[in-house]
Amino acid sequence: MDEIKKCLGKAYRFEKNGWTQLHIEGEPYERGYQHGFLLAPEIGTILKTLKHLTLFNTGKEFNFFEAAAGRMFTPQIDKEFNEELRGIAAGASAAGITTSMSEILVLNGYMELVNYWWPNARKKAPEDHTNVKQHCSAFIATGNATCSRGLIMAHNSWDQFVIGQNFNLILDIIPSEGYRLFMQSGPGYIDSFTDFFITGAGITGTETTIAGFNRFKEEAAPEFFRVRKAMQYGDNIDTWVKLIQKNNNGGYANSWLLGDINTNEIARFEQGLNYSNLTKTKNGYFTGFNGPEDPRIRNLECSYSGYLDLRSTGARRVRWEQLIKNNYGKIDLQTATMMLADHYDVYLGQENHPSMRTICGHSDVDPAQFTGLLGAAPFSPSGAFDAKVTSCELAKDYSLLARFGRACGEPFHAAEFLKRNPQWNWLRGYLKDRPTQPWTLFEADE
Repeated sequence: MDEIKKCLGKAYRFEKNGWTQLHIEGEPYERGYQHGFLLAPEIGTILKTLKHLTLFNTGKEFNFFEAAAGRMFTPQIDKEFNEELRGIAAGASAAGITTSMSEILVLNGYMELVNYWWPNARKKAPEDHTNVKQHCSAFIATGNATCSRGLIMAHNSWDQFVIGQNFNLILDIIPSEGYRLFMQSGPGYIDSFTDFFITGAGITGTETTIAGFNRFKEEAAPEFFRVRKAMQYGDNIDTWVKLIQKNNNGGYANSWLLGDINTNEIARFEQGLNYSNLTKTKNGYFTGFNGPEDPRIRNLECSYSGYLDLRSTGARRVRWEQLIKNNYGKIDLQTATMMLADHYDVYLGQENHPSMRTICGHSDVDPAQFTGLLGAAPFSPSGAFDAKVTSCELAKDYSLLARFGRACGEPFHAAEFLKRNPQWNWLRGYLKDRPTQPWTLFEADE
């Protein structure tokens, strides 16, 4: 017991309005152990869930991906982060959850393994019962686009609810080397994964996944390691980009929206495998909607991105432009929360029509009669499951506003959903309720 107390050091956790905030610090293994020990029940839950999903969605057992992750990822990850992963596994085990470093490695690389490596390895697109690689809506604005002339960043995460329901973690890390990190994350993850973060160098960042991306390189470094290293050691936007580009495997390809609170400069970095594009400004905005702006990535590295399709990602591309134009020069935190909750359906031209096409995604109520090649199954339990915003002023104090559950506040009741949609009964016992929660301020050192 004394050894455990020593390892936990200054680490702590607490709950607030549907979220868990976790503080860890120290050497790699030490902070990993703190993470694993304090979040052991949640780590056990997400591992149990993913093992169930993996077989159903891929036909392969979880341990099949353990072998692949060990072969591909472990040799590519710096010792520091392998030690942190090892510490998470040890801490969770000490708290009574039977797990291993190989399972924690799959947990961190799950998106890359299931949605990038495996489809390429078997030469077939994944059937994960959601829109293919459509994750998140976001914007970042600065200068004459905002009220304060400082940056504002906003994001909501999209995924299968059975996965997204676990990403209610605000993770505060003070590493022994590099910059402090304050970010949304999930139990057992060393990166943000949902990707909303603030660093001690003054870098803010978020992203939206590039839909239809179909490239992957096995002999290169996984995205979760590259982005964590970029966050911890990137001292400006250019260095951040250089670090995430190094030894890129193409996994979890994203359009990154980055900000520098020291200069109020913002950037969009679209990262494919063979192509990338960095654009910066101190006056204006960038939006994220899952369709890449770079025509090389869109045409040469994606099977179909939905960029021009108003039944798919194109709807949110158009709607973001409308929302930004209508609020240009007036964007503040409150405006950002309202935009994340937007329910205007561009394809049908209808107000208050939540669907898989709206900024606040509601695939669970969408009959999916209007879908492009990236279409989801009807009434899929997926879409937006959270919302976060921050500003230059908040980020300086490692602070952000967040709402767990949809930005609009509409709750999700698992039992009622499954009664209406029995085709998803295979998720019974795994799919959880998400009651309405308020927007909540989170700060480091609370």
